[in-house]
Amino acid sequence: MFLTKMPLNPRRRGARKLLGSPQALHAAVQAGFADPSPTEEGRVLWRLDTYGQHRVVLYTATPEKPDFTHVVEQVGWPTTEAWQTRDYDDLLDSLRPGQHWQFRLTANPVRSGRREGWETTKPLGHVTVKQQEQWLLDRASRLGFRLLTTEGDTEGDAEPELAVVDRSTRRFERKGNQVTVSTATFEGHLEVTDTAALRHSLTFGIGRAKAYGCGLLTLAPPSKKGTA
Repeated sequence: MFLTKMPLNPRRRGARKLLGSPQALHAAVQAGFADPSPTEEGRVLWRLDTYGQHRVVLYTATPEKPDFTHVVEQVGWPTTEAWQTRDYDDLLDSLRPGQHWQFRLTANPVRSGRREGWETTKPLGHVTVKQQEQWLLDRASRLGFRLLTTEGDTEGDAEPELAVVDRSTRRFERKGNQVTVSTATFEGHLEVTDTAALRHSLTFGIGRAKAYGCGLLTLAPPSKKGTA
């Protein structure tokens, strides 16, 4: 597996079309590979992180090394920054129970529900921050980790080190139908509980809408203050 980081320039002419449509960006990411199909090692995952008004970074976790020349030409920094790819297996192989990591995850928190006139249940997005946080807390153990709690809280009142730092709802056309994807970006601290399950979460993604920038969990060494 390979982890790639690529800064994008939101002021480029092609930025509005590419960055404004998860469908278009999905196609651009897929085009970076001769064969983007999932393998036994993992699947193509991507996430778009925004830091302030003009700093946008595309992250991908992929079974093969990408060639994102076309993305750089359209919405990157051709003469200053391209992309950085590193071997992801070193980190994946180093995972051990009990390790603490900072994490960042953009996901599509949904539940199955039925509205009036529907014959079957369909995915419905969670609306509130608390609902979205609970969605991740409910899945953490089977994803291979537990959320650490804040230090200094009285016993029984400790809160998980988890925050929803960004939320959005994207609507776009796909094959003549409107698609709606509600996302939540989580940051926090976790403890590894099951290395095989966590490795699967990192390489195959978490939740739904993976083609549209959801599901990529990334880890970083913990800091004394703040989150990833």
